[in-house]
Amino acid sequence: MYWNRHTFAQLNLKNNIDVMAKIALGTWAWGAGAFGGDTVFGSKTDVENLKPVFTTAIKAGLSLWDTATAYGMGDSEKILGSLAKEYKREDVQISTKFTPQIAEFYDNNMEKMANASIERMGCDYIDIYWIHNPMDVERWTPRLIPLLQSGKVKRVGVSNHNIKEIQRSNEILGEAGFKVSAVQNHFSLLYRSSEKGGVLDYCHKQGIEFWAYMVLEQGALSGKYNKENPLPAESDRGKKYNPVLPQLKALTNEMTNIGQKYGASCSQIGIAWAIVKGTIPIIGATKKRHVIEAAEAEKIKLTTEEVTRLEQLADATNIDTRGGWEHSME
Repeated sequence: MYWNRHTFAQLNLKNNIDVMAKIALGTWAWGAGAFGGDTVFGSKTDVENLKPVFTTAIKAGLSLWDTATAYGMGDSEKILGSLAKEYKREDVQISTKFTPQIAEFYDNNMEKMANASIERMGCDYIDIYWIHNPMDVERWTPRLIPLLQSGKVKRVGVSNHNIKEIQRSNEILGEAGFKVSAVQNHFSLLYRSSEKGGVLDYCHKQGIEFWAYMVLEQGALSGKYNKENPLPAESDRGKKYNPVLPQLKALTNEMTNIGQKYGASCSQIGIAWAIVKGTIPIIGATKKRHVIEAAEAEKIKLTTEEVTRLEQLADATNIDTRGGWEHSME
């Protein structure tokens, strides 16, 4: 089953929440360091070469940006803040995350981490603040409440959580009159654990936004890479995806073929697939073409037959792309 945009928009209105954006732009590849763009993606990303990317996005009407303290250990947030300060605060929507694994650097204090994010980005509030991983739902979820009450955070979400963890988070927040507004999980043609485990359907029924990260599997589903033209060999993504590129050929070929019908690229078909599933795909933005492609992909309406064919080819690859930080949603 997939949900069309009209159905989900109606459900959103029914639940008295804002109609969601179609696409978010991701900054995981921004900055440097152990968790930065150079190590994970094999790319150089700094303010100078990202400024035209940001400008292009705003002009294209894409204003929803997703980052995290863990991305480049604060570098990504700093870059985003330096670019966003050129615009009115209400014209840029900022999403960032509390990561339990690095909480000790902030005295295990969520408010300190949130305040540090606000300071790095030079803003006075965060549009949506996430708990990055479900290390301890009972411990960390209640700490979102003071941030919501103070106005430093407008909405909250949870990432890499399964149904039970989402439900429990909602119960805890509900006691103070709040709720989980969004779930952010790994979701792509190659990794549909959130759908198979019922998370996606649960979010749709509850009026919870579902943000899909790694929709293009860090470029492996972009159609740009193959055995003869692999991803950067020394990067984390190259080590993970280069060995399975031959297995992806039939899938990416079909994505390219379908794209020809719509005058679209392989990447845009991957994005369009995520949209027709009723998700907000987070598209990594390190080049102007990434932003332009994402904006154009919003217009593509895949048929049920095309979605089914793509998913069958994806299943036939027998590739499991679950990250080491994730647990199964099934």
